[in-house]
Amino acid sequence: MIPNQHNAGAGGHQPAVFRMAELDADLDHILPSPVLPPSWAKLVVGLVAIVCFARSYDGDFVFDDSEAIVNNKDLQAETPLGDLWHHDFWGSRLSSNTSHKSYRPLTVLTFRINYYLSGGFYPVGFHVVNILLHSGISVLMVDVFSVLLGGLQYTSKGRRLHLAPRASLLAALLFAVHPVHTECVAGVVGRADLLCALFFLLSFLGYCKAFRESTKEGTHSSTFWVLLSIFLGAVAMLCKEQGITVLGLNAVFDILVIGKFNVLEIVQKVLHKDKSLENLGMLRNGGLLFRMTLLTSGGAGMLYVRWRIMGTGPPTFTEVDNPASFADSVLVRAINYNYYYSLNAWLLLCPWWLCFDWSMGCIPLIKSVRDWRVIAVAALWFCLIGLIFQALCSGDGHKRRILTLGLGFLVIPFLPASNLFFRVGFVVAERVLYLPSVGYCVLLTFGFGALSKHTRKKKFIAAVMLGIVLINMLRCVVRSGQWRSEEQLFRSALSVCPLNAKVHYNIGKNLADKGNQTAAIRYYREAVRLNPKYVHAMNNLGNILKERNELQEAEELLSLAVQIQPDFAAAWMNLGIVQNSLKRFEAAEQSYRTAIKHRRKYPDCYYNLGRLYADLNRHVDALNAWRNATVLKPEHSLAWNNMIILLDNTGNLAQAEAVGREALGLIPNDHSLMFSLANVLGKSQKYKESEALFLKAIKANPNTASYHGNLAVLYHRWGHLDLAKKHYEISLQLDPTAPGTKENYGLLRRKLEQMQKKDV
Repeated sequence: MIPNQHNAGAGGHQPAVFRMAELDADLDHILPSPVLPPSWAKLVVGLVAIVCFARSYDGDFVFDDSEAIVNNKDLQAETPLGDLWHHDFWGSRLSSNTSHKSYRPLTVLTFRINYYLSGGFYPVGFHVVNILLHSGISVLMVDVFSVLLGGLQYTSKGRRLHLAPRASLLAALLFAVHPVHTECVAGVVGRADLLCALFFLLSFLGYCKAFRESTKEGTHSSTFWVLLSIFLGAVAMLCKEQGITVLGLNAVFDILVIGKFNVLEIVQKVLHKDKSLENLGMLRNGGLLFRMTLLTSGGAGMLYVRWRIMGTGPPTFTEVDNPASFADSVLVRAINYNYYYSLNAWLLLCPWWLCFDWSMGCIPLIKSVRDWRVIAVAALWFCLIGLIFQALCSGDGHKRRILTLGLGFLVIPFLPASNLFFRVGFVVAERVLYLPSVGYCVLLTFGFGALSKHTRKKKFIAAVMLGIVLINMLRCVVRSGQWRSEEQLFRSALSVCPLNAKVHYNIGKNLADKGNQTAAIRYYREAVRLNPKYVHAMNNLGNILKERNELQEAEELLSLAVQIQPDFAAAWMNLGIVQNSLKRFEAAEQSYRTAIKHRRKYPDCYYNLGRLYADLNRHVDALNAWRNATVLKPEHSLAWNNMIILLDNTGNLAQAEAVGREALGLIPNDHSLMFSLANVLGKSQKYKESEALFLKAIKANPNTASYHGNLAVLYHRWGHLDLAKKHYEISLQLDPTAPGTKENYGLLRRKLEQMQKKDV
């Protein structure tokens, strides 16, 4: 028995049940019988999804993973769980001017659980969760596509029928193997999109349950499922912002599909002032109006709560993040936004050219209608208008509904990334296409069904369909491998976006981290050439030149960086270091002070300021600066060490000892602190304690010549001459050129020779 649903049709009497099984018949030659049962279909889709992205399971943390996970204190147990609700995705306070305003506390919570279960920042666990999430979502897509392509129909017991099994299996496979999903699955940060998609789809399926068989408690049951759908939409939004768009999709589904609201028919009646418009059941349907009221109220409530938490200030983006949004001309902005839409559409159609970042010159602005790329904009709207026309005007109700749902899933989840409502911080981002790809898969599956129906070349269409699935699987495997390490990821972008300054910057940074400064300089220079205002590239290039003692060019680059961005604290500090090296002490002090003005909690800058004061023999100022560094960063070993050494050198042994003990209490396993305190204790004739610290330092770092040399000096003073001789010799083996050790060893040998002569 297949009963009717709640009365929600236009005119108040049409059932809300519809069949689209003919689409399955059209696909019979692409996916021939026997049709897999739903459970087997889900198993196949889930396994295929895992195979596509399994190669990324043991990859590193790459690109944005460093900031969102490795450097995010919200993942660590010391941070109270409550802070997650006041911080953005990157761990900054939402009230901060530098906050990205991306509010995703539930995603960060899953990262925190991953961190806890893994016992630290081990990427395997994070990657495995992402792969399993995509597999689970792909399995869920079998049910979603069953509704989108087959219709919504229930048995008398309230069980939804799995209609159009061939079509839903094909669409779910297309979704599972789409290469544009690689960023979301292989990049750990993409979990925000995965979790958002999971609860988005659960919200949609929950809303579908509101249209089951009417019973005595049917109204209450319907309200419950609508409210549950709104709640799941809120959960999706707490995973990523676009989750709220599910409420709009549910409304479109209810009005156009369940309510069978024919837009073209209504428009025609309005234009002809047809009196039958007043009798449209949908306009008098209290159930529909009630559900729309619930959806609208739920959406408004979610936005209000988010506004209260986030505040009114929008995130700050720069021109390089989204150059079109900074264009003065409205026409230029509109053309470029539409060109970006066409690029997103092309990534869905042909996901071969994929890039981790599309900003910073990757896509030059269209500044004239004579630019050939305007053709892409025209092609996009030609296709969209054609699809919209078919969705509104086709005489086939099944076709209208499939195209309506396909376009709804394609467009509605993409709206937050469209620049229509607010400026976004990217040009093109593959991750935002995770949900819109559902609509693409609906339209593609429907298209293949239509082709199969109207052509005799059934085997050719089947071969094309199978080829798309297999090629996309291969592309997913290859692309997942590129996301395994930053070096592979960044280099893969060169062929796609050779004009992207950020690509060259990231390759340079990766090379610099590996110690290949010469190659890093080449990429940093290219980044600055492509974007002459790229202050971060200037800063990093200036740093390398500073280390290579090319101080003049380093100063010029860093000075230019702070002129372009006056609040760039790191560049001010590095400029101060260069000026200090050039003996321009007053300018260096001013640069350090400016850096601290723009970043008050800047321990490294206080440390470097202390070094400047020490060079100028301003000992009190130096100690104060280093103390500030340790207050802001208690584990700042260099600042502690410099305090101990300065106090030791100025004869303040008691104070040096106190500072050393305080430092070791905070950083008990730091061998350099053990060494410094051991020197102080030795001078204070606390030989036993000094010896113990020297031996611990040597155990932690046995190949440091100075550790053995200073322990030898201690034994020399203490009268343990044989032990002194042993450690002098070890020290000289490790560093034969150490002048102080050679001199002391010579003194010891002469003393031992004199003692031998006396004994004789």
